Amino acid sequence: MRLSNFRYSLPKNRIADRPVTEPDQCKLMVLNRRKKEIENKVFADITSYFKKGDLLVLNNSKVFPAKIFGQKEKTDAKIEVFLLRELNKDAGLWDVLVDPARKVRVGNKIYFQEDVVAEVVDNTTSRGRTIRFLNPEINVFDLVEQIGTVPLPPYISRKPDNTDREDYQTVYASQIGAVVAPMAGLHFTLPIIEEIKKKGVKILQITLHPSLSSFSAIEVEDVSKHKMDSEYFNIPYQTAMEINDTKLNKSGRVIAVGTTTSRVLEANATVEGKIKFGQGWTDKFIYPPYQFKVTDALVTNFQQPETTLLMMVSAFADYRLLMDAYKQALKSDYRFLAYGDAMFIH
Repeated sequence: MRLSNFRYSLPKNRIADRPVTEPDQCKLMVLNRRKKEIENKVFADITSYFKKGDLLVLNNSKVFPAKIFGQKEKTDAKIEVFLLRELNKDAGLWDVLVDPARKVRVGNKIYFQEDVVAEVVDNTTSRGRTIRFLNPEINVFDLVEQIGTVPLPPYISRKPDNTDREDYQTVYASQIGAVVAPMAGLHFTLPIIEEIKKKGVKILQITLHPSLSSFSAIEVEDVSKHKMDSEYFNIPYQTAMEINDTKLNKSGRVIAVGTTTSRVLEANATVEGKIKFGQGWTDKFIYPPYQFKVTDALVTNFQQPETTLLMMVSAFADYRLLMDAYKQALKSDYRFLAYGDAMFIH
């Protein structure tokens, strides 16, 4: 497939900058892959598509307020530091992006509070740096809860506020480490989850901490040559065993909430379609044509043009069906991207 196959016009006024007041009342587009049919519902209707024996797999990754502001030593220049991932907890090492990058060089110190200081120890990219917090006792995740701001996606132009701390987080988030929310999960409420359980559906969890690669520009026309960033994942033993039993006995479907969840499952699937448990890093890139080994149904959002997320969903849904669905969504006032409406593909 070519990059141009995934190009479509997305007007700015169709990008939701806030969620609807009631998350489960957003629009839901339902795609039936076998019948090639498209239905328009509201998200609360999704429970009618679940059956006893199904497994619903959630990504419990938790977004932390990863953007913090400090002052450069001597000049007092204001520096934005975007914490991407912790490299070594004991050493206080982090991969970060800095802005303005031209003012931040190896050896510089950045002060965040009177007693919280980080030193730049390496350059990684034009805006990328590795920093080391010089306070061995500091808990960086506690620090950002006090002084950090929510790292809203770059396509949301407004500044984050206190409501985003709750809105840009799934109700089941528990494993801190994400700088991008697993956005398909933002529609689920606790009552919806309870209703799904009552139907005899088991709720399972995995962890994948989404990185900024979700928004990275693809610079090659031949998408097979694109390389994904590695992202941390963890598949608990119980999750793997439940999925394997369901697949072996054909007792239900594996329904993934979000591309992050599905990608972890596919990245850790054997040829026979079994799941391996454990933790590690994955740079799995899924694009058409791809035969999914584990995922039977997918909950997702409407994705940006020319992104790896759109490519993965098109591989699952069938490219032509998905592009037709996007055309309908644009004509029917669907809201796009993280705070937008939902899609269920089965």
